[in-house]
Amino acid sequence: MHSLSLRLADFKANLAFFLSSLSLGFADHFDFKSKKKKRRSRDYRVNMLWIMRFSGFFSAAMVVIVLSPSLQSFPPAEAIRSSHFDGYLRFPGNIPAVDSLNRFSFREASAFRNAEECAFANREICSENTVCDLSLVHIALTLDVEYLRGSIAVVHSVLQHSLCPENIFFHFLVSETNLEILVRSTFPQLKFKVYYFDPEIVRNLISTSVRQALEQPLNYARNYLADVLEPCVRRVIYLDSDLVVVDDVSKLWNTSLGSRTVGAPEYCHANFTKYFTARFWSDKRLSGTFAGRKPCYFNTGVMVIDLVKWRRFGYTKRIERWMEIQKNGRIYELGSLPPFLLVFAGHVAPIEHRWNQHGLGGDNVRGSCRDLHPGPVSLLHWSGTGKPWLRLDSHQPCPLDSLWAPYDLYGPTP
Repeated sequence: MHSLSLRLADFKANLAFFLSSLSLGFADHFDFKSKKKKRRSRDYRVNMLWIMRFSGFFSAAMVVIVLSPSLQSFPPAEAIRSSHFDGYLRFPGNIPAVDSLNRFSFREASAFRNAEECAFANREICSENTVCDLSLVHIALTLDVEYLRGSIAVVHSVLQHSLCPENIFFHFLVSETNLEILVRSTFPQLKFKVYYFDPEIVRNLISTSVRQALEQPLNYARNYLADVLEPCVRRVIYLDSDLVVVDDVSKLWNTSLGSRTVGAPEYCHANFTKYFTARFWSDKRLSGTFAGRKPCYFNTGVMVIDLVKWRRFGYTKRIERWMEIQKNGRIYELGSLPPFLLVFAGHVAPIEHRWNQHGLGGDNVRGSCRDLHPGPVSLLHWSGTGKPWLRLDSHQPCPLDSLWAPYDLYGPTP
């Protein structure tokens, strides 16, 4: 703890020096007519006031860096997250900050304590060692401004239905700063950590898709969970931002994967060939990847991932290789799904369908309302173009959108 305080003090000292140098640079550039050395101190204060008042982005970034414990504790990973260098915390350059979160107003969620037997040893909200506690259930989501309302609903639904919500640890991947503050104000007791995902990691690998939303770099962050999360995190549940969990998520967490790396509900009745182009199927060098496998469609919005096996067998590189092939000649039309199918289809640990009642967003058919699949339901997933919050706001909801509404924390207290 003493070492951490010293590093933070050194960091603040370096930050002060940087601010001082920056302010003098502004003074020289704009020529404030300070010719005399006696006036340098006063000019410095004036320049600093000018900078902090009119440079909104700079101020927001500094506040997040200095005050945010989660951002200060980014784990190291090359080019994907911030790293430690000579004992000082270094942040990726040019992180885009959300210009304004004023348009987002979320109510504070209740503190759920659902069972007396939930005796989580570490009651602190977050510490350096919390994330490595073996009793935790790890869930990864992306936080994107456009889907933020959905992400908040996901977290709310998980907490509301978990037998032991204090044992849930959320890992949020972001490409913008400031979102952490909003999460903390909405869920004051939440155990979570925020990781910066650099869009440049995948920007040159992304191909055009049937929907522009599928081309967003953060949509590919799931490919890098094994690299981004701490090595002590051995398993993680990945969830999309357009779903709600209506059952105890620990049941999904405890699903056996056997020898498999990824577990997900499979849909073997789906026409698997439609997920790839005619060029792919006509080229035996490409389609031969499924030789000896019985590939079935699975939705990557709900997955249980064995991160130990993922790291051991280098699946991130395998996915990237298929994305490179796609760039050189189209072999599929969707976004991040086909590379997962190419690597894992036929080698997926099957999970009950109740854990992904998907397609409620109408898939790629605008305005299409869907019914539930037969059988029990533990998770409702609005995959597709229709998002429940947008349809509710437009007063044109589908019948099942009413099942999402109770988890929506957007807006003032009713």
